[in-house]
Amino acid sequence: MENNIHAKPDDAFDTFDVLGVPVSITSVDRSFRALVNWARDDRGRFVFIRDVHGIMQAQTDERLRQLHYEAALVTPDGMPLVWAGKSRGLPVERTAGADLMMHVLKHSGGTGLKHYFYGGKDGVAEELRDRFSLITPEADIVGVGTPPFRPLTEDELEAVSRDMIAKGANVVWIGISTPKQEFLMGELAKRVPATFIGVGATFDFHTGNVKRAPVWMQKNGLEWLHRLCSEPRRLWRRYLVLAPKFVALMALQRFKVPT
Repeated sequence: MENNIHAKPDDAFDTFDVLGVPVSITSVDRSFRALVNWARDDRGRFVFIRDVHGIMQAQTDERLRQLHYEAALVTPDGMPLVWAGKSRGLPVERTAGADLMMHVLKHSGGTGLKHYFYGGKDGVAEELRDRFSLITPEADIVGVGTPPFRPLTEDELEAVSRDMIAKGANVVWIGISTPKQEFLMGELAKRVPATFIGVGATFDFHTGNVKRAPVWMQKNGLEWLHRLCSEPRRLWRRYLVLAPKFVALMALQRFKVPT
């Protein structure tokens, strides 16, 4: 089977194909180093933290699928994506949102990174800021915000963009659901010279509002089971319907069976 590696120019990451979605060949540390480099220019970028759920949503949403090709980085969050890369002999490592966020904040001292938290329910972004101020005091957190539970109006987009620019943010962590966060980042990156990173439930993980799976479950691809048991009503379709469909489609792709 061919690796299907897609090389990109300049400072972009090489990618491999997962059901028509480009996933970057990266790691937590390499992604962090890219963020530091990107903070030195005035370009707006966005980063997707991709799991099976996001891959499957891109199968039926052409707008979402196209945004993956415009992203500066699409990290492999779910272990199935890591296994897909490793099965092709690629040096890819799991780069989950919670792990990337902790690593970046922890090593931000002296890098010039200025962080902005935007997402969660009322008060969660502030709680996250206070949490990281204690455990990573070297991180420069310049602003927080909470989006409404609907698409932002043009006036709201302009207002939050102005706030991010005024505070000098160059890394903006977006903590809402997929695909709303991906569409929002695509719009904000046109207005703000920063890197936007969609981390979904990571805000709740780091504030302790949602308990993350034990490390052994994370490493063995069982984090989905922990989340399903924690929130069965909300997540049953994601893990009991979309995940098996993903496995079937990956098998068809691997053996090049026409669909």
